[in-house]
Amino acid sequence: MELRSDNKIRYARWIFLAAGTYGLLVLVPGFFFENELAVRAPPAITHPEFYYGFGGAVTLWQIVFFFIATDPIRFRPLVALSILEKFSFFSVCLVLFLTGRLAPGAPLLGGAIDALWMVLFAIAWIRIRDRS
Repeated sequence: MELRSDNKIRYARWIFLAAGTYGLLVLVPGFFFENELAVRAPPAITHPEFYYGFGGAVTLWQIVFFFIATDPIRFRPLVALSILEKFSFFSVCLVLFLTGRLAPGAPLLGGAIDALWMVLFAIAWIRIRDRS
């Protein structure tokens, strides 16, 4: 029974470590390419406080994922919030796409990737609820 419990915890640790690593690799470069974004996806950012504020908030969540990875049982309540964090972007992208306000491309792909993380987080949350 103990081995089964260890595998459940190991799964959660790996998922959250992978999510935090992936998130930082994707998000941190955005802090240095505001002008490039304006060229590739006009118009230019007119309110950088929103751009960098959003970037800071989502980057902070990647750090939360690393904390969860250290002890998924202890930080299980944060796992539930992490599921909601992923749902928030996925659901916005889905609604915007279905209403014709989001074209296929990077934002839609990002929403789909967040949906995948959401499912993986939910599996981790379910697996660590009972240590037996």
